[in-house]
Amino acid sequence: MRRLIQNILLVAMVLTLLAACQVEPKPIAYGEVNCAHCQMTVSDSRYGAELVNDKGKPFYFDSAECLAAYLQDNPEQQEKAAYLLVTDFTRPNQLIDARNASFIQSRELPSPMGMYLTALSDEGTATKMHQEVGGRLLNWDQAMIAVKNNEKPE
Repeated sequence: MRRLIQNILLVAMVLTLLAACQVEPKPIAYGEVNCAHCQMTVSDSRYGAELVNDKGKPFYFDSAECLAAYLQDNPEQQEKAAYLLVTDFTRPNQLIDARNASFIQSRELPSPMGMYLTALSDEGTATKMHQEVGGRLLNWDQAMIAVKNNEKPE
């Protein structure tokens, strides 16, 4: 019986270690974590972003523009990224793949770091919102260029 209990504990420890090493997104603890780029507290659940590297380590950002700026400053992180995630503005706390997101850059939607980038998961919703608020409709690559060039809406 003692041997059985030891084996069960060993299996439980191995499973716990495997679970801890999984490469997957982690929920953003708004108000508790700092942005990996600008060091400000990540507080607006409509704009948070996350990078998870190939080892499963999460890096949190207060906005898509901070994620983009971080990747430009640390290009090796983009290559190692298992996940590049931004928050869907219409569904706070819902992380979506940044590379598949649509972005609106409009003065009507001020983001935490002043680049006015708002991410949406659904292209139809993004198009409709863009018609309402104006500005520019961008994909991830275009958003990265806008951040690199410090382009802001007129």
